[in-house]
Amino acid sequence: MTEVADVLIDGTVPARLYRPADATAGSRGIVWCHGGGFVHGDLDMPEADAVARRFAGAGHVVLSVDYRLVTDGGEHRFPAAHDDVRAALTWIAASAEELGVDPGTLVLGGASAGGNIAAGVALRLAREGAATAPTDLYLAYPVTHASLPAASPEAASAVSKAPEGRRFRPAKVAAMNLHYVGDSRLLAEPYAFPGGHDLTGMPRTLIVDGDADDLRAMGEAFAAELDAAGVDVTYAVEPGTTHGHLNKPELPHAERTLTTVLTWLAARGR
Repeated sequence: MTEVADVLIDGTVPARLYRPADATAGSRGIVWCHGGGFVHGDLDMPEADAVARRFAGAGHVVLSVDYRLVTDGGEHRFPAAHDDVRAALTWIAASAEELGVDPGTLVLGGASAGGNIAAGVALRLAREGAATAPTDLYLAYPVTHASLPAASPEAASAVSKAPEGRRFRPAKVAAMNLHYVGDSRLLAEPYAFPGGHDLTGMPRTLIVDGDADDLRAMGEAFAAELDAAGVDVTYAVEPGTTHGHLNKPELPHAERTLTTVLTWLAARGR
């Protein structure tokens, strides 16, 4: 049984807390960020709720963040969502004793645009040497770079078979990212798009991409950059998937990916 409650962080950031009834000494505090291209998504979408419930069902305490989305009028651009997620990490660290988790082993994760925000926050906290910096980072098919890197031959072959409606062509990615920051100069800001920047000090990281997903090129490139920076990084691809497969928990791909994540979390320290 999982206890679920809505909370308001600092009186401004809505979030949803998932607390397992059978938390153990191995329970981790996880801050989770759904995707949605920086403009869509909420706490009820499967990529937020179903993922959080699966993590909580495995004994972890999860804080799913309803970070600010960029409006059609351009409100809440970067760093609004970034600041919201950072506040969520601070909140769960401050509440760790009450929640029964170790504030020194926090996990930060996100999918797609949420993966971008999680990676940016992790980089910022690592550079600042913050006490609330996560020790583990999980990214699902993340948006990590300001522009789409060249795909590997294997990724290019897989994505060529994806339906056009599931594609993320370079122009689409560029427009999405520019809308997020609003100013082309901010595309080079490392906390907005960590890919291509110095990633030294980033936490242990797991990246799981979709097989036939244009954004797989970002995940591949980011994993290589983390490895070059001396970060403990694990990279995996979920076969038979396009972008956003965690948003379809009724299919087996989502469960396979989440099992991969939970196994990776359980392996810390072994």
